[in-house]
Amino acid sequence: MTDIADMTAIELAGRIRARDISPVEATKAALHRIEDRSRLNAFITVATEEALTEARAAEDAVMRGDDLGLLHGVPYSVKDLLATAGVRTTMGSRLFETNVPSGDAVSVARARTAGGIMIGKTTTPEFGHAQTASSPLFGLTLNPVDPDVTAGASSSGSAVAVAAGMGPLSIGTDGGGSVRIPAACCGIVGMKPTLGVIPHLALPDLFGANSYAGPMARTVADTALFFEALQGADSRDPWGQAAGQLHPDDGAGLAGLRIGWIPTAGARVEPETAAVTLAAVRRLEAEGAIVEEADIDFKSFEPVFLTLLRAGLAARTAAAFAGREDMVAASLVETVRFGQRLSAVELSEAQAQRTRLFQIMQAHFARFDLLVSPVLTAPPLPLGYDPMGEIEIGGAPAGTIRGAWYPFTYPQNLTGHPAISLPWGESSSGLPIALQLCAPWYQDRKLLRLAELVMQARPAG
Repeated sequence: MTDIADMTAIELAGRIRARDISPVEATKAALHRIEDRSRLNAFITVATEEALTEARAAEDAVMRGDDLGLLHGVPYSVKDLLATAGVRTTMGSRLFETNVPSGDAVSVARARTAGGIMIGKTTTPEFGHAQTASSPLFGLTLNPVDPDVTAGASSSGSAVAVAAGMGPLSIGTDGGGSVRIPAACCGIVGMKPTLGVIPHLALPDLFGANSYAGPMARTVADTALFFEALQGADSRDPWGQAAGQLHPDDGAGLAGLRIGWIPTAGARVEPETAAVTLAAVRRLEAEGAIVEEADIDFKSFEPVFLTLLRAGLAARTAAAFAGREDMVAASLVETVRFGQRLSAVELSEAQAQRTRLFQIMQAHFARFDLLVSPVLTAPPLPLGYDPMGEIEIGGAPAGTIRGAWYPFTYPQNLTGHPAISLPWGESSSGLPIALQLCAPWYQDRKLLRLAELVMQARPAG
């Protein structure tokens, strides 16, 4: 069981097709690992009976010799912000503790169609609003690398589940880095696709969408496999209209690749993080990449991101907890109150600045094939920080958490560009340090292939 739980999705899928391992065995191994490592608190709901029923049906399909999907028999989990038919979806909130959707989110439906076995719903702060791996409903989710530091958010449980072998794959959502941040904190791979490539219909304003569904896995190859199962046009998504919008991969290698290196994004970067990520870029130079510094002041766009985040949360959640503020996290109430005080003019100005940032990114992609940066300005933060207050980076005050800790991630949510978090190194205390790659729109497949080449260039050990 332990060996099966630690297999990659690609290996599991191949062994299942070869009839060396059954879907039932694979599912039981994941469920056993969830129980064995329950102290990490990665799951809100474990769909044991549903998963085993699906696994038995998948096993029958293998034995009949049916055509099998990309993920046939492979266990995966789903962040609890995404709807799952017949399995409760709580949004990490006591307000929705017993909510059971009748249908699946697009990404979940596609994972099912590809033959994956949905094993449960992973933890998230309420409505994904905060950078704390906790909520009033489920408590604290622990980082499997070090329980004294954050697992990251808001796809907290998804990152922990994948890192701890509770299924090789998970679907997260990313509204400002919420796939890439916990992936970086837990030492796995997390991808935010181009806007519309994996349709995500949960937001009421899809024209102004800045939240994405994305694959999470332990390897780039598994992430690419999962991406192929999830991607594709959907007529209900204004950004996902065009079938075949993904660009063909040009097959370029690292030699001659034009990289724009963003070392600080206008923020304070902790010294070990700076050293590890700079060493990564120098390694890519040694592989023949052409590196030029292209430091964009992403931190200055924190107010823009916060305006859009707060306004959107207020519109979506204020009515749900009105008169029941004692049931939700104080940080959610505070965030919504900020949003309610914003004017229409302030919201319109933020949207205009979002456009300006997109144009800045496009100008850089006229010069570069990839933009490379750290994912975070520091390794996972010690528990106990205030998500609404100021934090320290490298022992010095650095400002509020979004601009201070993850100025590299929320810009791609505003501009729609695909980005991926890669585990690259460790701090002197053994905490993960990650590298982010960002590509032009619709170059998701090229991004994934280059990410694999980058990981191959990583020094052994």
